[in-house]
Amino acid sequence: MPIIFKTKKIITVVLLLCVIACNAQTTIKTGGSQNASVDYKKIANIDTLVNGYVNRDWVKGVVTIVVKDGQVIQYKGYGYADAATKKPMDNNSIFRIASQTKAIVSTGILILYDQGKLSLSDPVSKYIPEFAHETVLDSLNTSDTTYTTVPAKRDITIKDLLTHSSGIDYAGIGSEKMKAIYAKYNIPSGLGAIDQNLQEAMKTLGKLPLAFQPGTQWRYGLNVDILGDIIEIISGMNLEDFLRKNIFDPLQMNDTWFNLPADKANRLTTVYTEDSVHNIIPWSKDHFGIDPDYPKMSKHYFSGGAGLSSTAYDYAVFLQMIMNGGSYGGKTILSKRTVEMMLHPQFPLGDDNFGLGFQITSDKGSATSSRNEGSFAWGGYFGTTYWGDPKEHLICLIMTQQTSNSHYQLSQQFEQLVYASLK
Repeated sequence: MPIIFKTKKIITVVLLLCVIACNAQTTIKTGGSQNASVDYKKIANIDTLVNGYVNRDWVKGVVTIVVKDGQVIQYKGYGYADAATKKPMDNNSIFRIASQTKAIVSTGILILYDQGKLSLSDPVSKYIPEFAHETVLDSLNTSDTTYTTVPAKRDITIKDLLTHSSGIDYAGIGSEKMKAIYAKYNIPSGLGAIDQNLQEAMKTLGKLPLAFQPGTQWRYGLNVDILGDIIEIISGMNLEDFLRKNIFDPLQMNDTWFNLPADKANRLTTVYTEDSVHNIIPWSKDHFGIDPDYPKMSKHYFSGGAGLSSTAYDYAVFLQMIMNGGSYGGKTILSKRTVEMMLHPQFPLGDDNFGLGFQITSDKGSATSSRNEGSFAWGGYFGTTYWGDPKEHLICLIMTQQTSNSHYQLSQQFEQLVYASLK
């Protein structure tokens, strides 16, 4: 190899190692001098955008946070945490994060992977025997919910669960055929589940047919609830205790809970929905069978796919840990290589991909999105959205507590304003 090219290669490797080392030390900080790579006049346009939605009564309350290079450059609450009492939305308000739970629990299963306690290729039946000899739905009689099946061509694996390619569907929000079957056997969606037994529910799920042959499609489902059960089986701990010991306490995510402590309950935001003419109304206790007070209820059913409540700041810390390569504030949660696997495209998802717990922006997806290729993202049922952009060292969340929302464009417009503010 010519000396000049060898020297360039050495310099490139050294610079890459320096970037990794710097990222590993990044902790989120507030205050200080302004970030030179941000136009603060433009980032202030977020105020105009969100206040416009609140003033038009398109949304009752919002929290946004933008972290650039580990520095909080925007973090505000808008509108009301509870409109009836005119309680202002503080930036540290607590939200039901629903499916944002999935990335945290996916991290939990990969902690066990790092400890050598499981393999991604392990069949789920190794831990929950009821998943052995799976079948796939062939036909359904809608009049009595009886069905016929064909054998699955292979067992579903831990990786299938992480990538939502197992054939497991969703109770409540999935396909009509599978919703009917899951309802017949009392399989919960995870949202608001209180008194059911997680392990018994997952055993029952294991005996039911898959929606399709494993590994052939991407379909959102109860995959991460199964992973939560596997965490409990392997660790001998309940999911809440495992996550607190291995993620929440080390990262000082003190506002992230399945069972929200009484002294934090006053910070929980009110949930809203829309009526038939798109007026915003409070979420009632019988709406979709989900009591909105479930975070404050003592429960032992810990849904790995939907059960947590948290703040924008807590979740930003979690995302910064991922962007750092698994470490934060001197604490290592995951190995650097395992985080690389999480953020590597594993299964196609429309124009983008899915990794091990996150949607990953592809080159094609970045052509019609502000986010750069390699950004990782997801959101939650009640109106929360997040993404991390490693290229821009950027972490963003916009959080509401409203579904349905006919003015769903807010999160997209927020994203556009964030990127427009970068120099």
